[in-house]
Amino acid sequence: MFHLCTWLMFMCIENVLLTLEEIAAMSVDERIKRAGSLKSRGNALYQARKFTQAAELYTQAIQVSPKPEPIFHSNRAACYMNMSPPEFERVVEDCDAALRHDPNYVKALNRRANALEALSRYAEALRDFTAATILDRFQNEAAAQSVERVLKKLATEKAQTLAATREPRLPSQTFISAYFAAFRKRAQPTLPETPSQGDQTLLLALDALEAADYPHALSLVNEAVDQGVSWDIGRAEALNLRGTFKFLTSDIKGAKADLEQSLALNPSLTQSLVKLASVHMEEGNHAQAMECFDNAIKVDSSDPDVYYHRGQVHFITNDYAAAAENYTKSTSLDSTFVFSHIQLAVAQYKMGNVANSMATFRRTMTAFPNRAEVCNYYGELLLDQQRFEDAVEKFDRAIELEKTKSPPNPLPLVNKALAIFQWHKDIQRAEVLCREALAIDPSCEPAVATLAQLALQKSEIETAIEWFEKQVELARGEAEVVAALTYLEASKAQLQFVTAYPEMAAQLQQIASAMM
Repeated sequence: MFHLCTWLMFMCIENVLLTLEEIAAMSVDERIKRAGSLKSRGNALYQARKFTQAAELYTQAIQVSPKPEPIFHSNRAACYMNMSPPEFERVVEDCDAALRHDPNYVKALNRRANALEALSRYAEALRDFTAATILDRFQNEAAAQSVERVLKKLATEKAQTLAATREPRLPSQTFISAYFAAFRKRAQPTLPETPSQGDQTLLLALDALEAADYPHALSLVNEAVDQGVSWDIGRAEALNLRGTFKFLTSDIKGAKADLEQSLALNPSLTQSLVKLASVHMEEGNHAQAMECFDNAIKVDSSDPDVYYHRGQVHFITNDYAAAAENYTKSTSLDSTFVFSHIQLAVAQYKMGNVANSMATFRRTMTAFPNRAEVCNYYGELLLDQQRFEDAVEKFDRAIELEKTKSPPNPLPLVNKALAIFQWHKDIQRAEVLCREALAIDPSCEPAVATLAQLALQKSEIETAIEWFEKQVELARGEAEVVAALTYLEASKAQLQFVTAYPEMAAQLQQIASAMM
């Protein structure tokens, strides 16, 4: 019977169509009644999946109604959305009309957002999904998931565009120093009796590396390779170093070529195998990375760096037990390398062995009383346990120890800022500490990221956007760029919301805080 009624309704469409003159001759009440009737008939046809015919009735309702009715436009948009193929541009147009008359119309926001997403207009889709989520006071799980989905698409798309246009450049002094510190120092290669100009330039590059003058080291090693290093061992070292800098500048393909050539010249250079493993991990090839470690152990089973870095790969893939085993092996071969001890403690903590982890840190602090890294990492785990006073004490000690270096590592300052904020909610003091970190290293990405988050806490969205833009500039590798762009685009969408809905701006922070 329902299908028969629907068919009869469809057959009567011709009879309900009115000319503009007929509409003008109707009273306001008649027009309201007729528009409502058309809407009801359109709804029935929509339920029967007669989307084209339903759209025609909603069009009539729009024409007949004496005043704008957002629901008519939204319903017609639903018809266009369900047609085969969907008419996404017309969905957007109808939702535009609905939202002009009712900016708080969440259903129209969601419909427009879905159409914009289908049109690959991700920034606009994110704007609408964000507004719908906030207007629903974060209670609509589907809208929240849509925000995350579109954010990922938008950030990935922009990251790929950025990767295609960005010039290779070195990351921050802090990042590079941490990278090279993860390898034990090795003796410089011995020059041949009659060294070439390239040979001598290579030693200058290694001297610059030792002095932490990374831009100069990069320039010199490029020059050495161009000039020509005269003996295989030296050329292998030069290619190892140049490949390392290419890896640091996210030239993964170039790094791989240099490291493979380095190994062809000197197959016993285990450091090149270890670094090649990192390249494979960057490419997402875990099996080949592990094969590099196996080959390195075949070459020199007593090289503690091999086990340390294999432990790092296990750590980032969440195999903390295997990571701990490798850190322990590395330490058994060389107990003077502080990072094996630190990472063992962190791995123990990740496995839930908190007491063992804390004990390992205490032993490491006794063994390395003047190493700021121990205090800093220990402080991070104390902060994770919300032992704020103890964490700040460790960060303060790390800051004091770093003052003896030139330049000092700014990370303890950033960690102290996080502790101060979480402990006392003292945003101003936290910002001061982060700016001190940036005075040491203007490219310190953790300081920039923390300042962006602190700006958001103060609802200073425009300031946060500026910091996130800086974070995107500093990010290294696609994963880091995508993460930074995710925060940036989310903040831009939030700014668009408070601009479009100023009456909600004061409530937004309260809503977000209640959800934390």
